[in-house]
Amino acid sequence: MTFSIVARSDDGESWGVAVASKFLAVGSAVPAAVADVGAIATQADANVSYKFLALAHLDDGATAQIALDRLLEEDDGREDRQVGIVDMEGNAATYTGRDCFDWAGGASGDGFAIQGNILTGPEVVEAMQAAWLAGSDQPFARRLLAALAAGDRAGGDRRGRQSASLLVVRDGAGYGGFDDTAVDLRVDDHTDPVTELERLLDLNDLYLTASTHDEQEPVTDELFAELEAFARAQGHEHFREWVGSQNYEMRVAPGLRPEWIDRRVLGIVRSS
Repeated sequence: MTFSIVARSDDGESWGVAVASKFLAVGSAVPAAVADVGAIATQADANVSYKFLALAHLDDGATAQIALDRLLEEDDGREDRQVGIVDMEGNAATYTGRDCFDWAGGASGDGFAIQGNILTGPEVVEAMQAAWLAGSDQPFARRLLAALAAGDRAGGDRRGRQSASLLVVRDGAGYGGFDDTAVDLRVDDHTDPVTELERLLDLNDLYLTASTHDEQEPVTDELFAELEAFARAQGHEHFREWVGSQNYEMRVAPGLRPEWIDRRVLGIVRSS
């Protein structure tokens, strides 16, 4: 009922899962990941306890294949399961039980595992693998989503579309640097969930991703006066208050007199 990709970034700093399905809120059941540990997708007749068990095995030093073997050994329902795992080192393993509904299968390679069931055919997995391998120049989250979109275009779940999810973890990547969640987006019920997920990722980049140095415009005295005047015109005491009201904290330097502002946020200010 699902197709997914589980992967580690080429730089070894991020892990993630992208998944889509004709199933309500697939992101609540299938993916799990922990930075510097690994990632897993559990699907078909999903055993959601696999998520916690697999990550515990990986955290104890098991490779992806050993963790997978342990999960299956302990599960009498293994022939109805489908699983993809990537470990801390980028080793990958995928499994499809013999009783999963056709078409079902997977592929794995250095740093990735792809799997799907109730698909239109093997072309879905093949398209996802081709897109993943061709996307090494993309940011990791975009690369995962490109692979998922390729599978969707190739036919995806043969029952149709309903939900999709993207989970990416990296040490210290969460909001304010307090956890490892770089991206955690879910489209629970939608006629075109993968496209909607792409829209949400654009928003995630704006609101929940820190500006890079190349995206930062230095705030001169003249620009600061412009920003303060804008904020007052919007009914705020100062620009910092406006930044907080619009959730742009990751895109403007801290303090009442910020040293820089993200060029996209500056564009929003000037177009208001």
